[in-house]
Amino acid sequence: MAQSSATKVAWKLQDMVAHSSNVSSLVLGKSSSRLLATGGEDCRVNIWAVNKPNCIMSLTGHNTPVECVQFSSSEEQVVAGSQSGSLRVWDLEAAKILRTLTGHKANICSLDFHPFGEYLASGSMDTNIKLWDVRRKGCVFRYKGHTQAVRFLAFSPDGKWLASASDDSTIKLWDLTAGKMITEFTSHTSSVSIVQFHPNEYLLASGSADRYSVWISLFGAPFFFPDGSCLYSGSEDTLRVYGWEPDRCFDAVHVAWGKVADLAICNNQMIGVSYSQMNVSLHVVDLSRVKKSGSVIQGLIQDDKPLAVPTPKGTTLRRNYERTNTSCNRQKRSPEGERRSPSSEEERDEKESSAEITNPDDYREIFQPRNAISRTPPKTNEPFPAPLEDGECKLKAPTASSTPVLRVEPTVVVAVPRPPNSVVTASLAPPSGHVVPTSKLKPNSAVIPSTRNEPVGLNAGDFLPPAQSGKTSVASDEEALVQIRKGHDTMCVMLTSRHKNLDMVRIVWARNNIKATLDSAVSMNDLSIVVDVLNIINLKPSLWKLDTCSSILPQIEELLQSKYESYVQTGCTSLRLILKRFWPLISDTLTAPPSVGVDITREERHQKCKACYKQLKNLSNVVKLRAEQVGRHGSTFKELQLLMAPLDY
Repeated sequence: MAQSSATKVAWKLQDMVAHSSNVSSLVLGKSSSRLLATGGEDCRVNIWAVNKPNCIMSLTGHNTPVECVQFSSSEEQVVAGSQSGSLRVWDLEAAKILRTLTGHKANICSLDFHPFGEYLASGSMDTNIKLWDVRRKGCVFRYKGHTQAVRFLAFSPDGKWLASASDDSTIKLWDLTAGKMITEFTSHTSSVSIVQFHPNEYLLASGSADRYSVWISLFGAPFFFPDGSCLYSGSEDTLRVYGWEPDRCFDAVHVAWGKVADLAICNNQMIGVSYSQMNVSLHVVDLSRVKKSGSVIQGLIQDDKPLAVPTPKGTTLRRNYERTNTSCNRQKRSPEGERRSPSSEEERDEKESSAEITNPDDYREIFQPRNAISRTPPKTNEPFPAPLEDGECKLKAPTASSTPVLRVEPTVVVAVPRPPNSVVTASLAPPSGHVVPTSKLKPNSAVIPSTRNEPVGLNAGDFLPPAQSGKTSVASDEEALVQIRKGHDTMCVMLTSRHKNLDMVRIVWARNNIKATLDSAVSMNDLSIVVDVLNIINLKPSLWKLDTCSSILPQIEELLQSKYESYVQTGCTSLRLILKRFWPLISDTLTAPPSVGVDITREERHQKCKACYKQLKNLSNVVKLRAEQVGRHGSTFKELQLLMAPLDY
């Protein structure tokens, strides 16, 4: 049945093809929540207006895939970091390159603009954080302390502090004026992917894959409500609302956005954006129908009226930020932060960079208003309307059975015979003025993505009636059932076998013997079982032992070369943990001088370390080959290659 827009809690707003190759990063403008920037493996940054199908502007200049993008607080500038470690800042209103900044030695993983001054911070896989003066075109200061890639950066609302989250499982808080670290949070047991400041109080929220609760810590993308009354967490297909003191979950809403990449709030609506391959999806959650107060998730939401606004709380005893016009003018400068003249190479890069306006109408509406006071995107935008029916909007098809259905694909139009009484769905075409080469649209048949829109091995054509002598015929119910049941028995046998194997692994796991559990999984010759076990062990690195490494490293080599993206991701995570925790022990053991007398324990440890070293050397060749790939996986393997560099010495 159709639902009225008043009863909708969450719905899909938009699907679009954002780039000619895989999307590697994106960000929503937090000021208006109406602008979206996407970075792709095609080395471009595309600017979009939310809920409009066409790209406004395409920014070029990078020579390697764009790893990270970020808007300034006014949304007049956008910065993009590339796989080569360079930064480019564009002026969106002037539609031109503003600055090119170089200095990092590896991929850019995180970016953030200072809330007041002309400064921005960048974090890299080289473990360094740099503070840049955009006007002077130079590095102001370099912060050192992390031991692995810096995944997220966030300035405090008053502009005095900088928080950094890293793969080394720590969060560091830096004083910009003093140029030193204030404190460090070390309670996470896995890499930290995001950190957010409370808008008013001295509170910090973080997101990590370990799912454990720290000061305020969540699995997913945390985002404070503008008044600071609650905290939203976007995770796999779910939006949760949390409170603290005491910790509690107010509400949980199912949203079919997959793995959400960024969140923003506008007109009491939550905008969530996610991406997969070349596609970007936007979803909307009506926050007026989501609980933001209460002790636990309880009661039913009435469909005939929105939820009542929670009553304001009393004055907190916690300190608040001082809203002074703080800037970085008194920032302590490092020796490398002295003003320098731009090199001829950087000047050439800026000349080669451009901003191609692909949609002049939207560009003039948003970035060239008639007067500065009414600059758009305006603060009084109307809320996004909910669709009248669940699912995607569909158009009624003509009744003539011989009429073909035109399915719009990027730069390709395909005619598909349509059976009677069917419906037509149209996919979005590429942005107007932004030509997508068909040669780059072919998916990599050797890799099966971890998130996909259709099952692997399912041929939709099997369910369509065959065409005979130019006419389409209607398949009988029996024929349709035969096609649907095709391979069903084989699938049931496979699932039954896997369930039996998992039961056996669970019995061994109950004995608290991790090595025996892994050995049992390996002996089944089923990589899916090994992946399931590793995904649990990776969440708690303390479970790893030297014995575990020696038995699982051969399996990791198979995972890294698997055609399944999820297997590759699990293998990379496990290898990263092994290198982080055990390489110092392996190196010290193998280089230590021989002991006097007989030490059986030491000899056993030496043999295990020797076996691990040999297996790691084999893995280093696999990692080196995979690091030559372009895109997200190439970036991950480049990081592993850096961690495995000591093996060559």
